[in-house]
Amino acid sequence: MKRTYHLWLLAFFITAGSAVFQRMTGPSYPKHYVTLLGGKAIEVVLERAHGGITDHIVTVPVNGANVSGRVEWKRYNTNDPFVAVPMSLTDGALSAALPAQPPAGKLQYTVFLTDGKGTFSASTVIRFRGDVPAAVLLVHIAAMFIGMLLSARAGLEVFAKEPKLRRLTYITFAVITFGGMVMGPLVLKYAFNEWWTGFPFGNDITDNKTLIAFLGWLTASVAVMKGKDPKKWVLGAAILTLLVFLIPHSLWGTELDYSTMQTK
Repeated sequence: MKRTYHLWLLAFFITAGSAVFQRMTGPSYPKHYVTLLGGKAIEVVLERAHGGITDHIVTVPVNGANVSGRVEWKRYNTNDPFVAVPMSLTDGALSAALPAQPPAGKLQYTVFLTDGKGTFSASTVIRFRGDVPAAVLLVHIAAMFIGMLLSARAGLEVFAKEPKLRRLTYITFAVITFGGMVMGPLVLKYAFNEWWTGFPFGNDITDNKTLIAFLGWLTASVAVMKGKDPKKWVLGAAILTLLVFLIPHSLWGTELDYSTMQTK
């Protein structure tokens, strides 16, 4: 019992660590800055993802400092000129709106702040997506996290004196299949009106890494079923899953080509 508890705890730390790394290194994670203007420390957070059909409001709390600002934006990967939008001060925060874009549309934008003596500027790219129901997104995220946890636990079970792999392998395969191959495409449909943008229809890394994990655990499940040296296949599937899920989420993700108004 004690050994089992320790293995589950280790699997949890492996899973949580990889999930945090994936999130914080991904292209949808906000950019954070701190600047000193008007004698006050001002935190600037530039969002890189927006869900829904509304404009995205860029907001910078200025902590009572005498600071003004503007936002300049243009459609990403186009020859459009930049549009400058003055930031308005409301309730102690400067804000300006970025216009809503079709799903997978991106805007390149820069925030400029000044107190008349010093200036600050920072740029990033934000991607718009459709509104994904909270329940659908929650089930997808929970299933993928549990699938990663089960994958790590099954991989650790290989090193036990008498490993019990059959049940762990089948459950891991089932959860990853549900979270990645069922709920994943459903989330993608809501977000970008596409069911699948990975192989063989595209090169979306998020879809492709889900496919790789699915195939890895499918192979491990077959090996366990046939009883032909299943340990190496289970360990291989666990390592493969860990490696692919260390790849930042949404890297090379779906993008709207404004010249054709088609996603790529």
